[in-house]
Amino acid sequence: MEKFLYTLLALALLTSCGGSYNIEGTSNISTLDGRKLYLKVLKDNEYKKLDSCDVVHGKFGFSGSLDSVCIANIFMDDESVLPLVLEDGKIVVKLDDAQQSVSGTPLNDKLFKFFNKYNQLKNQEQELLHKHDQAIMNGSNMDVVNARLNSEAERLSGLEDRLITSFVCENFDNVLGPGVFFMVTIGYDYPELTPWIEDIMSKATDKFKNDAYVKDYYAKALENQQIMNGMKDVPLSNSTSTTTTPPVAPAPTPNDLAKPAKK
Repeated sequence: MEKFLYTLLALALLTSCGGSYNIEGTSNISTLDGRKLYLKVLKDNEYKKLDSCDVVHGKFGFSGSLDSVCIANIFMDDESVLPLVLEDGKIVVKLDDAQQSVSGTPLNDKLFKFFNKYNQLKNQEQELLHKHDQAIMNGSNMDVVNARLNSEAERLSGLEDRLITSFVCENFDNVLGPGVFFMVTIGYDYPELTPWIEDIMSKATDKFKNDAYVKDYYAKALENQQIMNGMKDVPLSNSTSTTTTPPVAPAPTPNDLAKPAKK
């Protein structure tokens, strides 16, 4: 009887690890109607298709079983539309001209709350460029203008670093921490030890440090730092980019953060 109870408990635990996802999407972008969308996850250094669907009258959807929580991307052809978290529950996706959003499940709500804050900072950075151009047109003293704008740019950069650092640290042990670390750093020209990365790694849990991409990036960043400090010669292979994942282009929006770079 005791053995039977243990068996039932084991089956219950196995069942609780699984689950299913249900993605319901809407779009007001007329050019998407009739187009095919793909749901893909990154496995073995390339994106693997999980499902596909057509956009019909502004609606689309994906569903399937879930072995474990992971970050996925919705693609249109070879172009990433936006990232999301595949987790148990109903996931609501909205693709609008002005904004893309994902909600309905805990990790997706948390991820896109971060994206919204990140985008606000990026929009403020873009506004600095507008102010610079406007000052030139107005014939302003550009020495004064540049000093003020540079100071504001430094302030916004600091806020951005703190936002990313705080979010990754709060999510070391779920998919969001490594996921956002990947989205931000994959756009760098080469793995480097920025202040926010050093801060994160000094606080990181073992689970975060042992993530395949994080581990590979950090090892290469340390090696590059030693080369720049003259403590190590440049290796003959001179591979300055991580090889764990395909290249992804940096950008301020969620879809651009997860967009594979064109070769």
